[in-house]
Amino acid sequence: MVASKFRAAALASVGTLLLSGCLLSPGQFDSELALMKDGRFTYSYDGEIQMLALSQLAQMGGDAEDEFAAQCRDDAFEERECTDAEVAEQKSDWDADAEERRAERDRKAKQMGALVGGIDPSDPKAAEELVRILQRQRGWNAVEYLGNGLFDVDFAIAGRLTHDFTFPTIEKLPINTSFVTVILRDDNQIRVDAPAFVGEGDSASALGGFPLAAVAAMSKGDSPDKMPEVVTPNGRFSIVTDGTILANNTDEGPQPHVEGQILTWEIGPRSEQAPTALIDLD
Repeated sequence: MVASKFRAAALASVGTLLLSGCLLSPGQFDSELALMKDGRFTYSYDGEIQMLALSQLAQMGGDAEDEFAAQCRDDAFEERECTDAEVAEQKSDWDADAEERRAERDRKAKQMGALVGGIDPSDPKAAEELVRILQRQRGWNAVEYLGNGLFDVDFAIAGRLTHDFTFPTIEKLPINTSFVTVILRDDNQIRVDAPAFVGEGDSASALGGFPLAAVAAMSKGDSPDKMPEVVTPNGRFSIVTDGTILANNTDEGPQPHVEGQILTWEIGPRSEQAPTALIDLD
């Protein structure tokens, strides 16, 4: 009973998260950022990305709205078993609101479509369309759809760091989750944050906290009420630089590298802090 209630609560939160922009999540990955004093800049991401709007979890979140369950409480507001008459009365009210619920689902579907660049998440060919969009963007060297909203990608880009940088960006996708952001400050200082590279240990994160971390844990369990699998970040993020590292939150600190120094974060289920660093390239 407790597991079923928890599952229902998690699913009820999925739609809210998706509509608020929590669309993308890293899975197994390896990612490296290089920032050099001469202005050279490279970034790579090799691994999995899950789009929650295309996952079975999102589909179940929608289906959950049509599941009727009578609820009754006693004078002390403790849950109790409903009588047959109470179940019949609540079921009658539920059926009477069916049209209103359908209209609400249609409204949310349109909102979801707008968030994913006009792609209909319920369309079986939606994933193929997203692959086509990504493959024509610079840097996306390979994109393969694995099912359940999960993509295997090989992304790499290089150039001169003359402006801020965010990964990933997807054409026509107005809202997404930033995996890595590179922000240019005055005096040639660079702030790097990787807010999506956190594990289930970060309860404050929209990706690592409730409900996604909890749903991910349930999806890997042996419960008969098993959830569709939701990936959580598991991999490595590195920053290579010949600049001065002013601040970072790695466990080991800067290590020697052929091009200067390297910062490395191992991301897994117990990761509690998203990677961050401040680098002076002057």
